[in-house]
Parts: sequence; structure tokens; C-alpha cells
Amino acid sequence: MLETDISRVIEVAAAREAEITTKGRPARGLLTVLGIVFGLSVIVGNTIGSGILRTPGQIAQVLPTVTLFLGVWVLGAVYAALGANTLAELGAMMPESGGFTVFVRRALGPYAGFVIGWSDWLSTCSSISLAAIVIGEYGAVLFGWRKEFDIPIASAVIVIFAVLQWIGIKSGSRTQVVTAIAKTAAFVLLIIACLTWRGNAGAEIGQTLTRPSPHGFALFTALVLSMQAVIFTYDGYYAITYFSGEVRDPGRDIPRIIFGGLVAVTLIYLLLNVAFIHVLPISKMAGESFVAGAAAREVFGARGDTVIRTLTIVSLLSAVNAFQLMASRVLYRLGALGFLPAAEYVNRGGTPVVGLLLSALVSLALVITGTFEFVLAITAFFFVANYTLAFVSLLVLRKKEPATVRPFKAKGHPWTTAGVFLLSLAFLAGAVAADTRNSVYSVILLGLSWPIYRFMRPKTATL
Repeated sequence: MLETDISRVIEVAAAREAEITTKGRPARGLLTVLGIVFGLSVIVGNTIGSGILRTPGQIAQVLPTVTLFLGVWVLGAVYAALGANTLAELGAMMPESGGFTVFVRRALGPYAGFVIGWSDWLSTCSSISLAAIVIGEYGAVLFGWRKEFDIPIASAVIVIFAVLQWIGIKSGSRTQVVTAIAKTAAFVLLIIACLTWRGNAGAEIGQTLTRPSPHGFALFTALVLSMQAVIFTYDGYYAITYFSGEVRDPGRDIPRIIFGGLVAVTLIYLLLNVAFIHVLPISKMAGESFVAGAAAREVFGARGDTVIRTLTIVSLLSAVNAFQLMASRVLYRLGALGFLPAAEYVNRGGTPVVGLLLSALVSLALVITGTFEFVLAITAFFFVANYTLAFVSLLVLRKKEPATVRPFKAKGHPWTTAGVFLLSLAFLAGAVAADTRNSVYSVILLGLSWPIYRFMRPKTATL
């Protein structure tokens, strides 16, 4: 009996010792508690935003036929599916939370991973700020408050979601599921309302052309411009890779989540655009900066603005929660890699609280100073670069680590991977050409990243 008691004491002491890191704090990690429902929710929350409510007007301006208009959304889904094919392999192969920085670092080295990580984090913080500001502006109008209330509302949204996430990943994930369901329901109701509306028989799917369709090089140019806009609206189908280390069965579930989420987003986008066409002629959609608002006014009359503002707020609430969850995981991964060690700390609820706190503070600063649009613009270059380097990473890792276990393998590799890589290069060139000034700022930021990397890198780094 005495020997048993002594053995038990030794086991307990050893267990407690194992829980202490060399820095004297609890050695906790992220909790593996996430499943398919959360994964689909974070993809819907991260992907479907205000872009789908605004982009159709830009596309109708250059593609004035129903076939071309809907066709470019299908092409966008095909491009996203090729990307999903690649990222599903990477996410299942490397079940570590953090997103693009995980793949790029392993394939291309610590410096590339550092650059992608920090730019991804900054752009995500900017996205948080932009979404929160829109919520603040629309919320102030809905409640009849003065315009000066938009920043306090935006700040409150960021703080409330940060508090919910601070409690733990279970609280944050439940919030994401609830807001994503609300968002999906709101869009489905809008689609039904538009498709069952009979106020304008001339705006049916079979409407006749009022403007000539482009041909030859003009058609090619119009398709490229439209694809650039559409691709931005599909961005987010990979969101679950920011939580790969927290998924219960990453090898099985991550590919299912990525493809399932993309299918859900594609269906909503196609149905929503069909609904818009049912209400508005293509000629009326063309150049309309907020097609959803125009359609809502046709269907709901004077209440249209209230309906669409409410829909936008519901949509963006889900996006803000998703963005904040993702931003904290990017900093967590950078902390785990030694660039900001404190960011690796995780509380008992499974939240990387230092990463969450820093992300919330930076987002609040961007809201208060109004600089989020500038930061978002100069990091847009890296938005496309993230995709490009992720596709390169798969090509590199297939050669570099041929024996590594891959629960899911990209279909049609290397042809599909090479194809989507070349397409992403073309879109990267298009992004630079479309916004040369901010692209120059991006290059300057890239140059400054090297000395920052040298200063922050862990001593064990070889580059």
C-alpha cells in the first residue's frame, strides 16, 4: 500500500512538472474540439460579406448578357474549386492552426512564412475594422442616431466579440455557428422574396439585351476584369485552415469542410444573382454600386433600405467574429515559431489570448484613426500573393517531401495545381496593374520586412 501511495505521488508530481514550461507558465495548447459544423460556419462567415451585395453591378457594366453575367460567377467557382483542391491537401497534411503561414514556411522557409504571416494578420485586422465600421454606420442609421455614433458602435462590436472569444473556443465557435446560421437565413429569405416577386415582368431571366455584347479582345478584357472582382467575393473558402490544429479529425474533415463550404457559398451566390436578375434588368444593374439595395427597394418599397441594412449588419457580424478568430490564430502560429513568443500563450478555454488582445487593439486603433482602408489597400497585394505562394508550396512539398502522409491528395496534380498557380500569377499582375500606387507601397513594406524579420527571428533560425 505504501509503495502504491509513493508511486501515485511521484506520478502526480511528474504530471505537474510536465505542465510547467521553462518560463514557468502552464504549457497549454489549442483544444481539438472543432468539427464540420463550425468549419462550414467559419467559411460562410468569412466568405459571404458585402462584396456579393455590391459586385454584381460592376460585372453587369461590362458583361451585359445574362449568360455572360452568370457564367463569370460559375468561372469564379471553378477557380475557387481548383484552389480548394490544393489547400485541402495542405490543410489535411499540416494540421496546425495559422493559415497560409504554416504552408509557406514549411515549403519556402522561415522568412517567407514570416512575411505571409504578418501581412495576413495586418490585412485581417483591417478587414475586422472595415466590417465593424460598416456595421457602425448602418446601425446608427437604423436606430436613428447621429453619425458620430458609428465609431463607438464599431468599437463595441470588436470588444464584444473579443470578450466572447476570450472565454474560450467553445464560446467563440458557438457564436460563429449562430451568426452564420442567421446570415444564411437572411440571404435565403432575400432570395425567396426576390424570386417570388412579380412586380416587373420585364426583368425575367429571359430578358432581351439593351446593349451589345462584347466580342473578341473586348470580351476577354471584360471577363478578366469581372473575374478579378468575382474572385475577391469567393475569398474565404480556406478559412478552416486557420484552425487545422483544433479540428478533431483534420485529415478527414478539412477537405470536407473546404469543399462543402465552397459548394454552399457558390449556391448562395448563384441563386442571389438569379434573384437580382429576376427583379432588375441587366441594364439597370449595370454600374449600380449597391445592387442588393436597388433590388430590395423594388421588392420591399420604402422598407427596402431598412431590410438591406439589416441584412448587411447580420452578414458582417458573422464576418467580424470569423476574422477575429482567424487573426488570433495567425499571431499564435507566429508566436509558436518564435517571432512573438508571448502570442503562443493559450488560456484554459483554448483561446490564444495575447493574439486575440493584440488583434482587437490593432483593429480598434484602425477604426479610431480611420487608417484601415489604407492598410487594407497596401496589403491587398499580399492577399493574392498568399494564394500564389500556397500553390507554389504544394508543388515544392510534393518534391521535397514525397513520403509525407497526405490524408487527401489534390486531384489532377500537378496539372491542376500548376494551372491555378498560373491563373493566380495573372490575377496578381492584374492587381498590380489596377492599383500601381498601393502595390508600390506593398513592395516597400516587403523590403522593410527583412530587417524586422532579422530582429524578431528566433536564434535557431537558419536564414
